[in-house]
Amino acid sequence: MSISHIVNHIYNSMTYILPTGNHKDCWLVDCGDLDVIIEEGWNVIGVLITHSHYDHIYGLNTLALHFPNVSIYTNREGKEGLLNHKLNFSKYHEGIENFVFCKPENIYIIEGDGEIQLPNGPIVEVIATPGHDSSCLTYKLGMNLFTGDAFIPGVKVFYKFPRGNKEQALSSYEMLANMQKEGFNIYCGHHTY
Repeated sequence: MSISHIVNHIYNSMTYILPTGNHKDCWLVDCGDLDVIIEEGWNVIGVLITHSHYDHIYGLNTLALHFPNVSIYTNREGKEGLLNHKLNFSKYHEGIENFVFCKPENIYIIEGDGEIQLPNGPIVEVIATPGHDSSCLTYKLGMNLFTGDAFIPGVKVFYKFPRGNKEQALSSYEMLANMQKEGFNIYCGHHTY
């Protein structure tokens, strides 16, 4: 699988494009700027949300306008964040409207760790990695880990948000750091600082 990425304009957050191998069908990990996706003619089947902070989800409503049946995967806490401007922190960003996802019926809840079969895509292992936020999930595809903000190599994880937890953050970080040492490729939530 050839993974490409977009460095988004808000806080250099990342959107990853995961082609399915079926023409221009793809999955995304997180959703920010969509210009490249639209210009290149991608058909977005769904989005894997690493956590529901605004800088990782702000493109979802625009995406849903282009792809009304797009599937959004997250956990219960992630769904709460997608539907609440205080929990996703859009309320606190100056110059933007409060973000609430416009298609709650498209949200699929992931319960804890496990595997999900992506429609028109691969089987993805889901690892709960709370700490930065209770909605944090890491997605494992082969030797690739999509860690969001639970693990950014060389950067201390920030856990002082209302739904953050220091002990969980350190545990998640240590687990993911060990997986990196085992040879996993890390695709984190922000472009290198």
